[in-house]
Amino acid sequence: MSPEAFYLPVGDGTFESTPATSSPWDTSLQHGGPPAALLARSIAQVRSDASLSIARFTANMLGGIPQGRMRVEATVVRPGRRVEMIEASLWAGDQLAVTASAWLIRATPDATREHWQPTEDVPPVPAEGEEGAPDGAGPDFGYGRAIDWRFVAGGHHPGPATVWTRLRIPLVAGEETAPVERLLLVADSTNGLSGTLPMDEWFFIPPTMTATIEREPADEWMLLDARSTIGPNGIGTAHGVMSDAQGPVATITQPLMVAPR
Repeated sequence: MSPEAFYLPVGDGTFESTPATSSPWDTSLQHGGPPAALLARSIAQVRSDASLSIARFTANMLGGIPQGRMRVEATVVRPGRRVEMIEASLWAGDQLAVTASAWLIRATPDATREHWQPTEDVPPVPAEGEEGAPDGAGPDFGYGRAIDWRFVAGGHHPGPATVWTRLRIPLVAGEETAPVERLLLVADSTNGLSGTLPMDEWFFIPPTMTATIEREPADEWMLLDARSTIGPNGIGTAHGVMSDAQGPVATITQPLMVAPR
């Protein structure tokens, strides 16, 4: 039976992870996307004003993120009327598993609309029946199966990939997932989608992920254009551009630890 959400609320900032969070590297651990989105949710709850939007979000994974009970908390460290900074933490039991920081900027509707140019270069979402799954999305890869993947290019072999994505389940059971949470659920897949080496032979794991967000995605479908490069000394980088039907909404960057399995 498919999980009803990535997390089940327990109460007082505490959640139980479901199999939908499972990592392709180890099913006893969580993929980085769901914890990042859960931290963004906690950040949004403590911001000074609802018009403050996350413009830069960085999640630092302090090690493997185990399955089980999660506790999240967030604190405003630099309050402001137009710009604000918030830090957040995710605890797995007594273990500090992920930290996050976010800069929020006040969004003023239509203030710069005359200078914004929506693009016409975004490819259409492939028709139903053309959906696929990334490498590693077997029956035990819960995260891979919790998202509808529709590839425009790449995805089933090493190299760059361009894919439309849509969540099949909410972040938290019983809640509507916010646009930035949807974006961050997918953003940490940049490295996995665009790895230049076979996933069954190599690790290419990001200890951190940064999303710089120009605007929230306008609908449930999000396009991720992902590519990775590897240097000569076991370090690589992954880059992604996320878009909706009107054009780019965010850029994603990840450093990679590259090593044989």
